[in-house]
Amino acid sequence: MNKITMIGCDLHDRNTMLKVAVDTEKSVKKTFATTDVAGMIDWIKSFAQEHGSTRIVCAYEASGRGFGLYDTLTDAGIECHVLAPTHLPRTVHRRKNKTDEKDAEMILGELRGHLLAGRKLPVVWVPDPQTRDDREPVRMRLQLGAQRTRLKNQIRSLAKRTKLEFPVWFTSSGEWSRRSVQWLRDVAAGEGDGADGVRAVLASLMELYDAVCQQMKSLDRTIAKLAATPRYRRMFRKLKLMAGVGTLTAMVFLTELGDLDRFANRRQLSAYLGLTPTATESGEHNDRKGHITRQGPVQLRHMLCQAAWAALRCSDHWREKFERIKRGSPQRSKVAIVAIMRQLGNAMWRTARSANLDGLLDEADQKAWARAQQKEAAPTAVAVASSSAG
Repeated sequence: MNKITMIGCDLHDRNTMLKVAVDTEKSVKKTFATTDVAGMIDWIKSFAQEHGSTRIVCAYEASGRGFGLYDTLTDAGIECHVLAPTHLPRTVHRRKNKTDEKDAEMILGELRGHLLAGRKLPVVWVPDPQTRDDREPVRMRLQLGAQRTRLKNQIRSLAKRTKLEFPVWFTSSGEWSRRSVQWLRDVAAGEGDGADGVRAVLASLMELYDAVCQQMKSLDRTIAKLAATPRYRRMFRKLKLMAGVGTLTAMVFLTELGDLDRFANRRQLSAYLGLTPTATESGEHNDRKGHITRQGPVQLRHMLCQAAWAALRCSDHWREKFERIKRGSPQRSKVAIVAIMRQLGNAMWRTARSANLDGLLDEADQKAWARAQQKEAAPTAVAVASSSAG
């Protein structure tokens, strides 16, 4: 019988705790510096060789350290699984009596149950390195947008605390006009009413605001170039045909989901997006649904929410659906917009994978190419005609 070396790994910034066992034997504890990955791999392989193992399997929780350890272990020939922390067992006793060793032992137990008893392992999908790299500018752009919103709120709070009053024409929406921004700069520079302390604070906030806006423009250009790459170009063009879907929304959707074919149906997609209701059924009470699960990428749900409101403004189709779900009750507005988010996410998934739209895009590209060829040929024909007349 082939033996399996199983490793439960508790990964931290400084140290990495391992609990290693062969089949059902007692586990062995080992600690390494997180930077000493090479030494850890050498020890693991030596341990497996001493115990006659033909297979090495490691598991650790997903964390802020990303998937670097997964890549290194996989390249070294060690089978690796990254587990979803929200799906691991967390009893009240474990939460109050938590150590690195116990966490590693718990992960080892999950791995043993999977390999020896066939229990389902709560793994996360590991994106390829290119997808991870593509996510970085998109996520940074979202963070900058949230930072700009915080700066705007700080400026409005400053105005409320002081005698600073906005003009009647000052922009009330989320996007401040150039005139509104220039008025704030003038106040900060000393043109108008305001105390010196208020002006100094406003000047500081406006400098931060301008810097954030410049960085956002730079990242917008980077994301636009990313959308034009062969990896995303076709899917991006199809998503842009939808109401309420802009460049940033489309790229957040594509980079966060990665491989769209990994979802078998819309139910799996909705569950991944965290837009399905929770279920609390017990005893005689069945079919009790609660709030949405809010699992999966929060930034994608945020963008779907913004796209859903945009779709309501520019599409009769989505507006009619919203009103039908709302049933004329203001209390059901939140339920309705969440339903639109879920349906819009499913529609984006179908649209990005649509083969019919591929054919339409190819036809449009051929027509555009033909028009370009005619424009290039027209000056040549005029030149030939002129020379003949001469």
